[in-house]
Amino acid sequence: MRKALRAGKLILLALLIVCAALPLTGAQAALRRGSSGDDVAAVQKRLKQWGYYSGAVDGIFGYATERAVRWFQEKNGLAVDGVVGEKTAAAMGLNLKSTVSAATKPASGDVYLLAQCIYSESRGEPYKGQVAVGAVVLNRVKSSAFPNSISGVIYQRGAFSAVDDGQINFTPNDSALKAAKDAMNGWDPTGGCLYYYNPAKTSNRWIRSRPIVLRIGNHVFCK
Repeated sequence: MRKALRAGKLILLALLIVCAALPLTGAQAALRRGSSGDDVAAVQKRLKQWGYYSGAVDGIFGYATERAVRWFQEKNGLAVDGVVGEKTAAAMGLNLKSTVSAATKPASGDVYLLAQCIYSESRGEPYKGQVAVGAVVLNRVKSSAFPNSISGVIYQRGAFSAVDDGQINFTPNDSALKAAKDAMNGWDPTGGCLYYYNPAKTSNRWIRSRPIVLRIGNHVFCK
């Protein structure tokens, strides 16, 4: 009897060791800009029912959904970060049971948002020019004359035409994501510029009065 109990304990111990050694393949789901699927659609549906969201229930977590989430969080005393994590989901009466693989997680919020800005503002431009657009955003974050966050800079009223016309919600391609990461890692082809524009498309007299530092592709960059 004692031998059987001892053997059973050894088997249990071995199982515990094996389980502890297995890699964690999933993480608690959190919905943010760039997420998609049924959970996002459920969030949109709730927000629409309560008057926070007026867009389509399409399961795509874009700018309008993030804005609605922020509004909901602000009104309900939650941390206003635009991310539907455990507390925000609970406040909505939702249980996010899905998990995301560590190997398939989307880029972090700031990198993804910067990539969206790069893609919507400079797709078709040379790769160096795409990095330069990302660098301008980051240079503004560092400047006391602009908001001190990537989202604050990008969504500052009138700052980027892609926000005004909704192109900011387009899904960035691999080039834009790589350019965002390169800019975040310190590559600044502009040498500290805070502005850029396409002379063929811009009639704004103020921006055209800024001293031009360099040109990359169709964009000129200014300080």
